[in-house]
Amino acid sequence: MATLSVLLHQIDDGTVLLPEFQRGYVWNRDQVRGLMRSLYRGYPVGGLLLWATEPETASVRGGTGGGGSGGGVRLLLLDGQQRITSLYGIMRGRPPAFFEGDPSAFTGLRFNVEDETFEFYGPAKMRDDPRWVDVTRLFTEGLEPFIGSFARHPDTFATYIARLNKLKNLENREFHEEKITGPDKNVDVVVDIFNRVNSGGTALSKGDLALAKICAQWPPARQVMRDHLDQWSAKGFEFSLDWLLRNVTAVATGRAVFTTLDTVADKEFETALAKSSGYVDTLLGAVSGRLGLDHDQVLMGRYAIPVVSRLLHLTPGGTFLDGAHRDRVLFWYVHAALWGRFAGSTETVLAQDYDTVERFGIDGLVGALERWRGGNLEVRPHDFDGSTRGSRFYPLLYMLTRVHGARDFGSGLQLHAEMLGRRTSLQVHHIFPKALLYKEGYDRVHVNAVANFCFLTQDTNLEIGNRAPEEYFAEAEARHPGVLASQWIPTDRDLWRADRYLDFLAARRELLAHAAQSFLAGLRDGAAPVAAGELRPVAVLAEEQDDVRTAQIKAMAEELARLGYADPALDSEIADPRTGRALAVAEAYWPDGLQPGQGRPVVLELDPEMADLPRLEELGYEVFTSVDALLGYARRRNESAAGDEEPPEEPAGPPAPAGDPVHAEFDAAMRSVYDRARSEANYHASYFLSMLAEHGSMETARRLLRSPAVSDGFAALWERGRLDLTVEALVVRPRFAELFTYDEIEIARHRLGQFGWSGPAAEIA
Repeated sequence: MATLSVLLHQIDDGTVLLPEFQRGYVWNRDQVRGLMRSLYRGYPVGGLLLWATEPETASVRGGTGGGGSGGGVRLLLLDGQQRITSLYGIMRGRPPAFFEGDPSAFTGLRFNVEDETFEFYGPAKMRDDPRWVDVTRLFTEGLEPFIGSFARHPDTFATYIARLNKLKNLENREFHEEKITGPDKNVDVVVDIFNRVNSGGTALSKGDLALAKICAQWPPARQVMRDHLDQWSAKGFEFSLDWLLRNVTAVATGRAVFTTLDTVADKEFETALAKSSGYVDTLLGAVSGRLGLDHDQVLMGRYAIPVVSRLLHLTPGGTFLDGAHRDRVLFWYVHAALWGRFAGSTETVLAQDYDTVERFGIDGLVGALERWRGGNLEVRPHDFDGSTRGSRFYPLLYMLTRVHGARDFGSGLQLHAEMLGRRTSLQVHHIFPKALLYKEGYDRVHVNAVANFCFLTQDTNLEIGNRAPEEYFAEAEARHPGVLASQWIPTDRDLWRADRYLDFLAARRELLAHAAQSFLAGLRDGAAPVAAGELRPVAVLAEEQDDVRTAQIKAMAEELARLGYADPALDSEIADPRTGRALAVAEAYWPDGLQPGQGRPVVLELDPEMADLPRLEELGYEVFTSVDALLGYARRRNESAAGDEEPPEEPAGPPAPAGDPVHAEFDAAMRSVYDRARSEANYHASYFLSMLAEHGSMETARRLLRSPAVSDGFAALWERGRLDLTVEALVVRPRFAELFTYDEIEIARHRLGQFGWSGPAAEIA
């Protein structure tokens, strides 16, 4: 047994360390909060497993050990890293020397001496409330800083100080230690024990397990791999350790499963890593310079890249034989991405393609892909039916823009970095403005159709603003003849009107499909047009946040991060693992669960009619079709994990007396909002109705205002041009001002103004 205080001192002294093969810190705030709650309540939190070994036996992370003496037995932490790292960070106010991860997971923890709960710092709730004690300050400075403020309240002073003492005394909590010792416990044996012990909890990926064994033999492996990832990140491409390990495995063994690395010696792995990184550089150079796919948002088919790494490894010189060979590889790569070749059982498909490429080269890969697709590698107009930038045909639109020399409507220049000079920043442009389409009654799926996108310089995008195509198309064509055709704009002027928008989309899809098919067939046959030089990268800027859904999802992601959950991938396509068919383009996607390694993958799909929800659920995805529902689920999960009920909210303003006419009028207005939204805007606010039934009108309004993200109802009514029917529009009415605080009214006013509504509230019948 060892007390927590002794363990922390051993970490300070460098006698308790991490072996190099351990993965980094992966806990989130919810897990940290749950650990502190359990410790405070005296619940069991598990023991520790340590490996007692001599300094020369295994490499360690974050120091040499032995207190700098270079000798003596070291204790390497095999099980308990996440717990001990969290406690060290909280009690010392800094991460330990061996730390690798995000320190915000244990930064800013507060303890409420009134209700004995733990939460992370929220300024609105805690700034002026001394009952929320900074836990790190308590451990680093003791009780003295808090005695003065609590002494002013003699009725609670003794209780509060006793609770702080109880929390401070967690330093004396004993942890059961189990040690692995003996000369027969070499690195291989200990790594096997480590992998077995860590099969529960926050799950290790197959790559984590493989890397543990690799780092045991070659300690710098993880850092060298991270260096390569950082170099690609600097060029605009984000990859994971697991993905890079796939490439190394392909080169080193020609196999798809990580376990084949068990037979690879450390020098062989080092060589394979260097070679595979070079092959990735070669392909990225071709993808960027030949196809124009020059940043992460448009990089297609990441798991096709290990196949190309294997192909280049088997090619004399480790590079493309010539331009025709490169183009044929790119033809396969693009089509493998477009049709979801690696959407499902990645290892099975990789194994098949590794075998094919070894026996038949790139021609064999193309033939196998054609057979897998039933002989159909043709791009057709309906393939551009997708919406949002998560569609797999969004990168294809960007590729066509780059390789065909699409021109800017404002300057008439081709969208090449070398031609645009300093004006190299592009933006996604909605050809028909969103505001116009929503006003005309089109739904979000059609508004954000890929066929409604083009790329323009930022200056031109700002200049066009929300003008209708029938205005600015004619001007652009008059100034720069041929500019519309360069962006695949139908020349029939009748299609430029908002009432013909769906016909415009259909006609543009025809043009895009023809251009795509022509270029890709040229890659296969050696006839694709070649630019004078490599396409140089251009910067593609994010859209201005004038879309309420975009702002809603951003606020949702920030709130989930505050609650301790992982960041989602946005606009992510999810494909059927058996057929490669796109099942959904999720607004937000957590492939490893809201907490990595725990729970099922989570999908937020706000256009359920465009997704195959039954198939997603059959495949084990946890699917949400509203932001409100997902946030509610995440909060309930947090409360359940912590075992604490959310403390009751204090009334934000004086309660209205029973029978008060203003209160009664607000009740009627809230219910009328639901009825009018249904009859006048065709929006059924069922979630809002259930809130009214459960909480009443005032509490419902306050809950909606407290939420960091605007509600689904607010977003839906914005899309319909009816913000006058939102709760926020009621709150800002002078008639109801006495029911709300100044801050609540300002929140409502800000939301309405942010999305373009400044008129008087609708009269509520």
